[in-house]
Amino acid sequence: MNTITPAASSHQVSTPSGQATRTRLRITRRGRRVVAMLAATPLVAAAAIAIINGGAALGSNEQGVSADAFDSVTVMPGDTLWSIAEDVAPQEDPRDVVDEISDLNRLSSSTVDTGQRLFLPIAYSAGH
Repeated sequence: MNTITPAASSHQVSTPSGQATRTRLRITRRGRRVVAMLAATPLVAAAAIAIINGGAALGSNEQGVSADAFDSVTVMPGDTLWSIAEDVAPQEDPRDVVDEISDLNRLSSSTVDTGQRLFLPIAYSAGH
């Protein structure tokens, strides 16, 4: 049986005492992607917040048109959105008028309650 003995390394690196060897650091493609994503995340978050808050500002009445600028009707017993739309704009398609009244008043359904005040689009107000 032969025994294998390790030979002493013939290649030795010597550095001046007190100095460490410099290693060149290279960023990989994956690393560049990670850095780009980390840099883009705050920008995307800021844009999302601006979009969300911008929609809330548009829906608020601050510095917008006052409620007095619109004509309104009070829902009477037996009234429906359809009948109100026909009364307000008899020459128009009631479906379109119902949609516009619903959008303006932020109605989630076509059901209206007696005594409810509905604002009318300016296109269908008495002054137009």
